[in-house]
Amino acid sequence: MRITPATELEHRCSRMQLAMATEGLDAVLVVQNADLFYFTGTVQAGCLYIPVHGQPLYLVRRDAGRARMESGLKEVIPCSSHKELPRILAVYGYPLPKRIGLELDVLPVNLFHRYQALFAGADCLDATPLIRRLRMIKSSYEIHIMMDAGGQADKLFRGVPELLREGMTDLELSAGLEYLIRRQGHPGFVRMRSFNGELCMGHVYSGTDSTVPTYTDTPLGGVGVTPAFGQGASYRPIGRNEPIVVDFSGSFDGYLADQTRVFSLGPVSSRLQRGYDDMVAVQELMKERVRGGAGWGEIYDACRALAMAQGHADNFMGIPGSQVSFIGHGVGIEIDEYPLLARGFGATPLEVGMAFAFEPKLVFPGEGGVGIENTFYFSDEGLKQLTVSDERLMIL
Repeated sequence: MRITPATELEHRCSRMQLAMATEGLDAVLVVQNADLFYFTGTVQAGCLYIPVHGQPLYLVRRDAGRARMESGLKEVIPCSSHKELPRILAVYGYPLPKRIGLELDVLPVNLFHRYQALFAGADCLDATPLIRRLRMIKSSYEIHIMMDAGGQADKLFRGVPELLREGMTDLELSAGLEYLIRRQGHPGFVRMRSFNGELCMGHVYSGTDSTVPTYTDTPLGGVGVTPAFGQGASYRPIGRNEPIVVDFSGSFDGYLADQTRVFSLGPVSSRLQRGYDDMVAVQELMKERVRGGAGWGEIYDACRALAMAQGHADNFMGIPGSQVSFIGHGVGIEIDEYPLLARGFGATPLEVGMAFAFEPKLVFPGEGGVGIENTFYFSDEGLKQLTVSDERLMIL
């Protein structure tokens, strides 16, 4: 178990303060768990007040003692109610802000109104773009944790041949893999920022189940075990000569590494095998375009064009009517961070420190889904890969 070094937290907060000064913000108030973890090293309930100048104040409602053990910030303050915030600011000599930033993409409206009332007359602005751009650039410390998450995912994928057998259900295989990866330190949670972005530890679907679209903004969905959570593994028995998609995120010390591989008991059809090989070719094109300096949207456009040229207009990234408009997404503390290799982002450049998952996939109705996903980061030395499992379609 890692405790985030104080120097790492101080660097993140100071970078935030520089961005705030550029945007003319007097303060930012952080309450969402993923952002709290990034800036404080813990998720103990409360809020982090970051002034544009001076020490951040971590006001903890529950549990302050644990927060002091887990956070390297200098000011960790017990606080029984958000109403104490103005008084505590006065004690530390901080004036009430005139322009304050909040996480407006995720902050509940009722909670927003409570904070708005505390700072009557202040402009309450959206700090989300600042926070997301800051978190987009990973430090060496973060990348090394993501490497551990990639290693954890590899152990899961190496376990598939031992667990997989004909006639077992997708759910049984998924449960076996979840047990395996939990023993490797996976906390059992995968964070996603988007509203209603519910995610489980990973998805397993075989045959036609992988072609079933769902409410999540993903190319593959799965039936699931109930309409109340309509995604992922179901009670479908696994047969021979059909694709078995295993899409899991390693999660280690708060950071993720996303990976997808395809298995089969016996060979799949030539159409599915060619489709899988085509998606590996799309991944190789992405690597070439990154080396050539292409932007987020340019990479998406080039890779989509290749998939169209391969003959996959009706299968690429979903079935018609359910196709997603991205091919890669940032990964870190959450599964949907920046950068977005997606339609509309044009020449927005990749920057050193960005980490992203790249997931070209095809859906063939009546047969199944195939594709590949790996997690990469952009370093001073070029593109590096954080997920390391065998990239062949594994026929067992």
